[in-house]
Amino acid sequence: MGKINKTFLVSVTVIAGTSAAGAADLPAKAAAPIEFVRVCNTYGAGFFYIPGTDTCIRLSGRARFEVGYQTSYSRTSSGTSTPGDLTGYRGLARINVDARTQTSYGTLRAFLRVEAASRTGIPTIRSGTTERIGNAFAATGQDQAGRVQQYFNTDKAFIQFAGFTAGRASSFFDFYAHDFEIIASSMSSDVNSTNLAAYTAKLGTAGLTATVSMEDPSFRRTPLFTAANAPGTSLAASPVFIGFSANGTPTGVGYIDVVQRNRLPDFVGVLRYDSSWGSAQLSAAVHELNYANPIAGVFTGTNLGSAVTATNSVAAPSLATAYGWAVQGGVKINMPFIADGDTLYLQASYGEGAGMYTGFSSYTGSYIGNTSSIQGSAFNQYFNDAVLNPFTNRLELSTTFTAVASYLHYWTPELRSAAFGSYGELNFANGARARQGAYYGITGTGPGVPGTRFYEVSQVLRDNYRFVVGASLIWSPVRDLDIGVESIYTRYGVTSGRVLDLSRFPAQNAAFVNNLANTIRTKTAEDTVQVRARVQRDF
Repeated sequence: MGKINKTFLVSVTVIAGTSAAGAADLPAKAAAPIEFVRVCNTYGAGFFYIPGTDTCIRLSGRARFEVGYQTSYSRTSSGTSTPGDLTGYRGLARINVDARTQTSYGTLRAFLRVEAASRTGIPTIRSGTTERIGNAFAATGQDQAGRVQQYFNTDKAFIQFAGFTAGRASSFFDFYAHDFEIIASSMSSDVNSTNLAAYTAKLGTAGLTATVSMEDPSFRRTPLFTAANAPGTSLAASPVFIGFSANGTPTGVGYIDVVQRNRLPDFVGVLRYDSSWGSAQLSAAVHELNYANPIAGVFTGTNLGSAVTATNSVAAPSLATAYGWAVQGGVKINMPFIADGDTLYLQASYGEGAGMYTGFSSYTGSYIGNTSSIQGSAFNQYFNDAVLNPFTNRLELSTTFTAVASYLHYWTPELRSAAFGSYGELNFANGARARQGAYYGITGTGPGVPGTRFYEVSQVLRDNYRFVVGASLIWSPVRDLDIGVESIYTRYGVTSGRVLDLSRFPAQNAAFVNNLANTIRTKTAEDTVQVRARVQRDF
C-alpha cells in the first residue's frame, strides 16, 4: 500500500505542475483602473472633479416647508374669485448643479437650478402671479380650484464664459430682491428668472464692474389698460373713437387689440461696485410697450361710425409703440461693528411704463392689470403700464416709484432678525382717466362719465399707493437649517379722494351711485396682516 500511495502523490504533483505551466502561457486579463472622486479646491468648498475630466461640479439643494395666516374681509365666494382662505401651506424642493472648468480664457461655468412645489391656501402662497406666467398649474377639484397649485420652474440655466452670461438667470437690473424677507412683501424689483444675454466688464478700479444685458420682455410686462373685451371676441381690447356727431362729440368706437407682442428685447445697463464695506449698484432699463391691430368688423355706437375696416381705422399703418424706462439705485452696507453679519440695504427706483422694474406690484400681484392680495377687499389696485388714448390712438405711460429699507441683525451666531419697510406709488398720465371715461356712455365700461358722482368714486384707473412694514426672527440651531417666523402689516389706498366700498355694498353700480338720493359707502384704503413660518434646510 505504501508503494501505491507514493506513486499516487507523484502523479498528482506532475499533473499540478503541468496545469500551472499551461496557465502561465495563457494571456492575462488586466484589471480595470479604479477612478477615485477627487476634491476640487479651485472654486471653494463642495466641488469635486467629474471622474475622467478636468471639470469640477457641486451638487446642492433645498427643502422648505411654510405655513401662513392672513386676515381676510370675506369667507364666501364672489363672482369668479374664491376668497375665504385664512391659511396656506407650501412644500418646496430645489436642486442646484454648478459645473466649472478652467480654460485659457478663464472659468467656463454652467449653472442649473430646478424648483418644484405644492402650494395651497391664501393668495400670496397659492400665487396667481406664477399661474399667469406659466410656472404653476391650478387644481380643478370642487374644493381645490383656486386654492391648490403645483409649481415647477426652470429657475436657472445659464452659461458664463469670459465675461458673458447667457441663459435663464436673475435679471441684472435687480439688487436687493427681497434678500432678507420670507414673504417677499416689499416693493422692489425681483425677477429672479428671465432669459438674457449679457456681458460684464471689470473696470479699472478694483471691484467696479459694468454690465450690458439684453433681457426677455415677457417677464417685465404689466398689461395695458383694458376696459372690456370687444363685443363678440375674447381679445383684450381698448376702445378708440371712430364715430363723431356734427359738433365733434364721440358717438362710436372701434377696438384695438392691446395684447403686447415680443418685438424688441429689454436693454439693461448696470454699474456696480463691490468692496469690503458692502456694495452699490446703479441700474437702468429700456422697455418697449406695443399693441396689435384694430379688431376688424367690430363697432359700438351710432351716427357717423361704421364697423372698423382697413380704410376707416384710426390706427396708422405702422402701429404706435412707446418706450418705457426705469432707473434704480441701491446700496448694501456691512455693519460688523454692531454684530458679525449685520447688513443694511437701501434702495429706490423710478419708472415710466415699467412697473415691473420698480417692483410696485411684486407682492399684490404681477402680470395683471388690477388685483388685490386681500381677499374680499373693497377695491383693487391698478398697475397698468400704459393707457391707450381713445382720441389719438397713442400710449400714455404710467409712472411708478418705490423705496425699500431692510436691516438684518444677528443677536447671536444662531439667532437673527430682519426688519424692513417699503413704500410705493403709481400715477397714471394726466387726463388719462378722463379720456377713458369719455366712452362710458357708449360702451358702459371704464371709470364712468366725467363729472358724475360715479366717476368721482369709481376705483378704475385711480392713482394709488402701498406701504408695508415687517420683521422676522430666525433660529439656526445647526448650519444650513433655518426655523423662522415673519409678520407683516400692509396698507394700500388711493392717493386722493375716495372709492366705493364694494366689499360692504357690492350693488353700488353707476345707476345707483348717480342717483344723489341714494347713500353710498366709500373708503380710502385697505389693510391686512400676514404671518408666515418657515423651516428650511440647505445642503
